[in-house]
Amino acid sequence: MSGTIWVLAEHWRGQLSPVTYELLALGREVADALGVPLEAVLLGHGASGLAATLGCADSVLYGDHPALAEPMAQPYAEALAALALENRPAAVLIPLTNVSMGVGPLLAARLGCAGVNFAKDLTVRDGRIEAQCLLYGGKIQACVASAGGTVIEGVWPGARQADQGRSDRVPPVREVQLSLAEPRVRLKQYVDPEAGDVNLAEQEVLVAVGRGIQSQDNLELAENLAAALGGAVCGSRPVIDQGWLPLVRQVGKSGVTVKPKLYIAAGISGAPEHVEGMRDADVIVAINSDPSAPIFEVADYGIVGDALDVLPALAEAVEARKG
Repeated sequence: MSGTIWVLAEHWRGQLSPVTYELLALGREVADALGVPLEAVLLGHGASGLAATLGCADSVLYGDHPALAEPMAQPYAEALAALALENRPAAVLIPLTNVSMGVGPLLAARLGCAGVNFAKDLTVRDGRIEAQCLLYGGKIQACVASAGGTVIEGVWPGARQADQGRSDRVPPVREVQLSLAEPRVRLKQYVDPEAGDVNLAEQEVLVAVGRGIQSQDNLELAENLAAALGGAVCGSRPVIDQGWLPLVRQVGKSGVTVKPKLYIAAGISGAPEHVEGMRDADVIVAINSDPSAPIFEVADYGIVGDALDVLPALAEAVEARKG
């Protein structure tokens, strides 16, 4: 396959997102398998200094324009389309996050090329890129192969570990100036979440709770186990909808996608929308009183029992082992 593999370097408020390095690691694998270069595409205004940490890529293509100062879908897609028409990349990998999710479909429409979304992994077979996609909240898994020409690949966070895409090497930077239309949407301000809350994507241990904990008062049981394990508490959507945990603690399709070393699902049935956000954890332990709960299908270890009894028993066992 001719062309280059591109990775859109996602950044906001002056910092590169961890998903950028995840996609660089994935893009490196794809580019090496195809025998083509890997290039990071950095868009922004006065943001060229961010390129220094993108050394996993062979080079960085930096496009500068005032309209690109904030990561907005329309100007980003317009800029990428102009660059792609000139450079003809084989594939463009775009993070599927709240920041960049809208870029891929707009870019594919502008280029009139194939657009593949919801990919959890990319592989190369017979010289073609194959995307393993999760559809309909994880109910359907599809393998989609490129048929030639540029393809836009929307990739979920968690496809690779961020550390795999980090490098001390400083890559060469090719800077271009862009001519862009006035954006239709303007960012007025950032509204920060409550101070002191955790970033679930950075946690190595997560204790997740669902309806099976019965009431907000029982959250303490999960918090005690999380504290013993050095982790954090999160929840499925019903728990968030009840107001027992803040929205930033929600794991799943409409929340955060996580990939911790250990994920304990307590009182969670295992709806596809939740599983989609945690299925790639290294080890999954499920606790549910229903032996036929779908969560056991993705769990590495299962405990059939009441979460209200199992959680304190686990916390006690962990503390005893530590002592």
